[in-house]
Amino acid sequence: MIELRNAYLRLGVLPGTGGGIARFDWLEDGGPLMRPCDDPDTTEPNRLGCYPLLPWSNRIARGGFVHDGRAVTLSPNRNDDPYPIHGSGWQRPWTVEHQTRNDIVLSLRDATEGAYAFEAEQHFRLDGPSLEIRLRVVNTGAYVLPFGLGVHPFFPRDADTRLQADAASVWMNDGEDPLPIALMPVPGEWDFRASRQLPGGGLNHAFTGWSGRASVHWPHRALSLHVEAEADVYVLYVPEGEDFFCFEPVDHPINAVHLPGGAVVNGMTALAPGQQLERRFRFRVEAGVA
Repeated sequence: MIELRNAYLRLGVLPGTGGGIARFDWLEDGGPLMRPCDDPDTTEPNRLGCYPLLPWSNRIARGGFVHDGRAVTLSPNRNDDPYPIHGSGWQRPWTVEHQTRNDIVLSLRDATEGAYAFEAEQHFRLDGPSLEIRLRVVNTGAYVLPFGLGVHPFFPRDADTRLQADAASVWMNDGEDPLPIALMPVPGEWDFRASRQLPGGGLNHAFTGWSGRASVHWPHRALSLHVEAEADVYVLYVPEGEDFFCFEPVDHPINAVHLPGGAVVNGMTALAPGQQLERRFRFRVEAGVA
């Protein structure tokens, strides 16, 4: 594990496990800001506190998609999921390119036959009570393809945890399969324009028309974590009976390549060979907020 630390924060990164975050802690009370993983030898990204989503986010159906007349073939990449999920960056070992007291830069070069070839970079930087993550991806393939970026944090959750995150619409699913089937106004029980407690569980949907700003509140710690993202979609996953939830800032909804209008209309970016896409995500702590 590579560790960064300043007067406010501790960040632990595992380059070999998807370039993910194993620890992100607020030093004033010693508590986690993202779900902690204390096993530096883990090879399971879903045990971490956060990992990158690239060159696309969440699930894609139908074994791939067609873009500009060219078929892109994608196979399931987890034994417990019938769909390819979260791209490939979260399942690859990353290389440490640069490290200082407050910065880590990781790189990845990856190619999947019949699909994506890319170079990627993650830049983690501590700045006072803030963590900034910058993701960049370059299309190194021979064809124009739609790319997307995001991050997948797991936040600690208790009975009092609250979320504030505005959205205009939500992609509904059938309650059994997370693939979206209809875009609807946000129902009242999922309206997080004002801070409110999370629902009981079972929620796994993409919200659109987001401002790119959100806040997680832990009243018993008098602590808030403010999220700022160069993205206008978030996926909210609240599993039943768990002590965490996921608030995933992304630039496109689930299965964007198959939604009406296609990938680009739904937030992905078509990159020609050699073109790049970059997005920033900031997590800023505010203490003393009940």
